Amino acid sequence: MSASRRGLRVGLRDVALAGAFAAALGAWAQPAAGPPDADGYPTLKARHTERECAVWAREQSFAASVERHDAAAFAEHLHPGAIFNAGDAAAERGRDAVLTAWADIVEGRDVVLRWWPGSVQIGGVPDLALSRGPFLLELPGAEAAPRYRVGEFQSVWMRDRDSGAWRVLYDMSATPPQAMESLEAARRWVAARRTLGCSAR
Repeated sequence: MSASRRGLRVGLRDVALAGAFAAALGAWAQPAAGPPDADGYPTLKARHTERECAVWAREQSFAASVERHDAAAFAEHLHPGAIFNAGDAAAERGRDAVLTAWADIVEGRDVVLRWWPGSVQIGGVPDLALSRGPFLLELPGAEAAPRYRVGEFQSVWMRDRDSGAWRVLYDMSATPPQAMESLEAARRWVAARRTLGCSAR
């Protein structure tokens, strides 16, 4: 067998082994399938630590404050130095600026925003957590523009050492909003990325 052909076979074998390893790693890293949600969509089951689950629950509570149009509860989830639309030159800096910018969203005027916890990760700093998950944006009065849009948010939470409460320090979109043709399609997209519960491993 020529050296070039032997090298090709070794190369193909390495590619195959790398592919098998990547597939196995991917299967291990993905959240396990969970029970279907109320609409029958398949969901994911989060794999987190107990501390990460506390942030997961806090993210869910934060989203619920907007669904209930509860401005006081929304404000309670914000760090005093919160930055929303983080990374953008026009970011809202500070709790008061965020409250002003989000007032119409919290009240449900012209836009309906919902989001769900997906994954939470805490690294070497135990009082900082990264949370990511899907959101669904609805523009009820939209005519020319798509009515439903989906994407993923990303937020950084900081734990107050005195009270133990987790509050949002940074918030931003992790992906550009994606137009969907219907609410059904948007719900399917969200269901593939959200988790219904968090169980500490």
